[in-house]
Amino acid sequence: MGFTLSSVVPWGRNYEEYLSMFALSATDLKKNIIGIGDGPASFNSTLTKLGGNVISVDPIYQFSGKQIKSRIDITYADVMEQMRANKDKYIWKNIQSLEDLGNVRMNAMSDFLADYEADNKKERYIFGDAINLPFANNSFELALVSHFLFLYSLHLDKDFHIQSISEALRVANEIRIFPLLTLDSKKSPHVEDVMKHFIGIGCRAKILDVDYEFQVGGNQMLVISR
Repeated sequence: MGFTLSSVVPWGRNYEEYLSMFALSATDLKKNIIGIGDGPASFNSTLTKLGGNVISVDPIYQFSGKQIKSRIDITYADVMEQMRANKDKYIWKNIQSLEDLGNVRMNAMSDFLADYEADNKKERYIFGDAINLPFANNSFELALVSHFLFLYSLHLDKDFHIQSISEALRVANEIRIFPLLTLDSKKSPHVEDVMKHFIGIGCRAKILDVDYEFQVGGNQMLVISR
């Protein structure tokens, strides 16, 4: 049985993974960045400590840290069990085992939770959704979308992808999306249609290889810019 989830779940990646997934250069890290659908990732926490400027937006930020942790605890067992049943669809190199994966994910999410609680004015973790971002036009230079669009293609249709990317390009000059595979490690059926749409309205869209691959074949990101 393939990897399936009934809804989008909180499952956080860390700073080093973001660097590799999105091929972030030293120049990129100095930009005003928005992370869309960041969930409990620790990218914001680490980059902020390093002097970067990043804001994360996610519906989950309507909840308290305690409530988010409860949701993570509920999700964890299901995700890990599905990972165990689908081990052959992943490359166990940088992350070497299921135990290692659990530690990496929980460490990232623990870092997030500590930083989320510290951001008590909610200046860097903003409640919002991908098709209605609470920011003015051109507020950011770079938008990052990790493990949301394309990954959840069975839950989010083509129109949702186009609306979300259009909204991201309203507030940022460029969007990078990773991965281009679904939860079941198949190429998303929306990728080609999305590229055609944005090229058709005058944007630049390209698929780039990146130095990150955990899902087998999941080593590409989509870059769209105005």
